[in-house]
Amino acid sequence: MKDTNILIPTSTIGSYAPPSWLCVTLEAIGRGELGETDVSETLDDAVRTAIADQERAGVDIITEGEMRRQDFVLGFYERFPGLEELPAPRTQGPDGHDQRGKWLPSVPLTAPDGLGILAEFEFAKNETTKPLKVTCPGPFTLSGRIQTGGVYKERLEVAYACAEIINTELRQLVAAGAEFIQLDEPSYAVYPDRPQEFVKLFNRTVEGLGRSSQADIKESAKIGLHICFGNYRGRAVGKRSYRPLFPHILDAAFDQLALEFANREMAEIGLWSEFPNDKELAAGLIDVKNYYVETPEDVAVLLREALKHVSPEKLSITPDCGFSQTARWAAAAKLRSMVTGAEIIRRELTGTES
Repeated sequence: MKDTNILIPTSTIGSYAPPSWLCVTLEAIGRGELGETDVSETLDDAVRTAIADQERAGVDIITEGEMRRQDFVLGFYERFPGLEELPAPRTQGPDGHDQRGKWLPSVPLTAPDGLGILAEFEFAKNETTKPLKVTCPGPFTLSGRIQTGGVYKERLEVAYACAEIINTELRQLVAAGAEFIQLDEPSYAVYPDRPQEFVKLFNRTVEGLGRSSQADIKESAKIGLHICFGNYRGRAVGKRSYRPLFPHILDAAFDQLALEFANREMAEIGLWSEFPNDKELAAGLIDVKNYYVETPEDVAVLLREALKHVSPEKLSITPDCGFSQTARWAAAAKLRSMVTGAEIIRRELTGTES
C-alpha cells in the first residue's frame, strides 16, 4: 500500500456527499436528456470532486466516494439479470426505509458483467496519489432488498449467492492492485441473533483474499468490515447496540473493524478492551447524522477516550458512516476537523510541537 505509516490514520467510511450539481444532473439523466458521453463525464467529475475534497481536508486514506452508485445498494440490482422490481409498501409521508421496494428474482442470481466496483477502482487509482480504500456492500446487506419465497426460500440463501458474486469481484480487485477492501454490513447489527452465521458468511465472501489467509501477500489485501445501524435519510434502522455481536464477530477474517461511536456518545467503546483481540479498530468519531460541525478539540476528546481501550498503533479514525446523506459543505468541514483533531493527538503521543 502507498504510505500509510501514520499514527492514527484518518479515513472516510465510503460514500461522500454528492455535489448539488450532481443531484440536478442525475435527474436530467433519469429523464433521458444526456448522452452516454455526458453521463460518463458527469460521473467521472463527481468522483474527482469527492477525491479532491478528501485530499483538501488532509484525509490519509481516501475512497472514490461511491459517486457512481445509486442509493448505496439499489444500483447493483440492475446488474443481476432476471430481477423484477416490486413496488414499495409506502410511497407517502416522511422518508423511511419502508419506502424502498424489493426485487423478485426469476432465476438464480448472477452478475455476468460484475458489480462495477473494479471499474470504479481502475478509474480512481489514477486520480490520486493517496492510499485508496475500496468499499463494497457485504452479501447480507446486498440481499436485503431481494424478495424470498420463490427462487430463494430465505434471506441467507440469497446472501450466500451474493457472496459468490462479491468474492469474484474482490479477487479481480486484488489482481488489479487493490490493497485495502472494506465490506459494509449495517444489517449485521439489525439482526443481532445470528453472529456466528454472519462470521461464516463473511469468511466465505473474503475467502482467499485476506492477509490472514494462505494467499501470497502480493495477492492479498487488507480487509475491513464496517458495521453500523443504517443511515438512510440520516436514520438508524435497528437497536443501536453492538454487544450481541461480541465476541463472535471477532472470529471473522477481517483486519480492521469500523464501528460508529460519535452519535452514541462513545457508548460501547469499552467492548474493545472487554474482548481483547489483535484487530484494528476504525472508530467512528464524526457524527454524520448531526449538522453540528465538531471542532478539532471535540474530536481530540473522543480520541483520548478511544485510546483508553485501544492502542494507537491499532486505531484509525473515521466518520460514523458514509456522507451520502450529508450536505457537502458539512461533510467537508467535518473532515477538516477530523484531520486536525487527529493531528492534536499525534502531537500529544509523540511529544512533537505543532
